Amino acid sequence: MGAGHHHHHGASSDGRARLAVTLALTTTVLVTQVVGAAWTGSLALLVDAAHMLTDSLGLVVALIAAVLMARPPSARRTWGWQRTEVIAAAAQASFLLVVGTYAIVEAVQRLIAPPQVAAQGLAVFGGVGLAANVLSLLVLAGGRGHNLNMRAAFLEVASDALGSVAVLVAAAVIILTGWQRADPVAGLVVATLIVPRALSLLRETGTILLESTPAGLDLDEVRRHLAGQPHVLDVHDLHASTIASGLPVLTAHVVLDEECFTDGHGPQLLDRMLRCLASHHELTIEHCTLQFETPSLAAHHAEHLHA
Repeated sequence: MGAGHHHHHGASSDGRARLAVTLALTTTVLVTQVVGAAWTGSLALLVDAAHMLTDSLGLVVALIAAVLMARPPSARRTWGWQRTEVIAAAAQASFLLVVGTYAIVEAVQRLIAPPQVAAQGLAVFGGVGLAANVLSLLVLAGGRGHNLNMRAAFLEVASDALGSVAVLVAAAVIILTGWQRADPVAGLVVATLIVPRALSLLRETGTILLESTPAGLDLDEVRRHLAGQPHVLDVHDLHASTIASGLPVLTAHVVLDEECFTDGHGPQLLDRMLRCLASHHELTIEHCTLQFETPSLAAHHAEHLHA
């Protein structure tokens, strides 16, 4: 006995359009910043360009994931392509971690022996990057809460915007004081924006991929609630995980009195339990599958399991 609900079918066409516009802007700025980094010799601009490269790749992955997530479930993929967004977010985080590590190593080397940087050009290219990032943020802002995929894309662009601010500050310091180490310092600042966020996103996506219990759900409390219902003798094989952001699932075997299978009030018990799971916990669990068992069947399964 269980309950079925419609699955979330991923990002909307609006979300895909937002990602496409952001990808176009990001790619344009990437090309501009690569030219600028080569012309000015700036580490901060080079790291920001590398960051934009990973963002462009990440947005391509995010856009592909958004398209795949819109596909309906099938007999082969009963959840559709929902988990694609989690894999996409993990890939983006991995890209960012590599860029951040490179930035830290290169910045330390340049702090020891700082090269000359064309500060005026640095300011121009930093300004172009900031303008494009702000525009991208405005495009993505309305869809950032839809799922992990959109959230990752928004956070990447937000980090880019802060990186562009760091580039502009470095340019201003060099122009006003001539202190060339402002450029690798700005590179380090960009790295400190990248690495913690990448690690956080990797941890979050790893939790989902490892099918850990969803945040906000206390399985011991769920077990107590189910076991406290009338005629319930035991609750075992209780599992909860997350298919994709906003889609937690729960399964359990519930052992009932023998009389529940003869007097016909099993459906009422099922309805009560499902309402409990959907409303009595911090995290609402709408997609639940409960298997009712007689004591003799539960004992038989237990014996077979330990045989």
